[in-house]
Amino acid sequence: MAQFNIKIAGYTAAVTSLFESTPQYFRKYLTEDTPDFSVTVTPENIAFEQADLLEEALRDGFKPRVFTDPFLERAAVQRAFGEFLFPKDILLIHGSALAVDGKGYLFMAHSGTGKSTHTRHWQQHFGSRMVMVNDDKPFVSVENDGIFLHGSPWSGKHGLDANISVPLAGICLLQRGTDNRIVPILPEDALPMLRKQTFHPGDQIRFDALSEQIARSIPLWQLSCTKDPESALVSSAAMHRERM
Repeated sequence: MAQFNIKIAGYTAAVTSLFESTPQYFRKYLTEDTPDFSVTVTPENIAFEQADLLEEALRDGFKPRVFTDPFLERAAVQRAFGEFLFPKDILLIHGSALAVDGKGYLFMAHSGTGKSTHTRHWQQHFGSRMVMVNDDKPFVSVENDGIFLHGSPWSGKHGLDANISVPLAGICLLQRGTDNRIVPILPEDALPMLRKQTFHPGDQIRFDALSEQIARSIPLWQLSCTKDPESALVSSAAMHRERM
């Protein structure tokens, strides 16, 4: 068992974990700040996360997997953060998020489409100007002075994340195509994907309102792309053109 504090998207949790290895996973986010809430992981939480991931795999047509207990513990902490931050107008989103010159961009797609491949092409193009905010599960907050993107430790198999917060400057829905082409889209065209890829703790009215506020506040794009690095030139020229 281990006890430690982690801070994500401006809020701190006191975590009591079952496994001594868990604090190492959260090492970039460890803090001595006073906790805003607490999370104590139990064997029941572990079992719930495995059952939920099994159900998700069957629903989405993927091969069911049995995960390790430490992995499931980290998923339980993720759920606790998602539930606590939701009433604070902060959403946990499935997507690949990066920042260039201090501005954030979020790429969303169905699993296996190639979000991570595309953001790696941005890295090749921008070099040190680009920071990977999170390659799988960033947070997005709706605040009085804008929409912001936040890093989190739940960053997928590649572990690409940074403990930073940046203004969100664009959302791009990505799909595979035979050429590289990007066009602006309307909020109503982006909302189905945005809602599908966002953790939904329960309050449907609040969830719909937050999703719509994000979609109506941020430039939205649809990208059809190949696996060629040229795809990053096409998407970045449209989304980040004011800084090119």
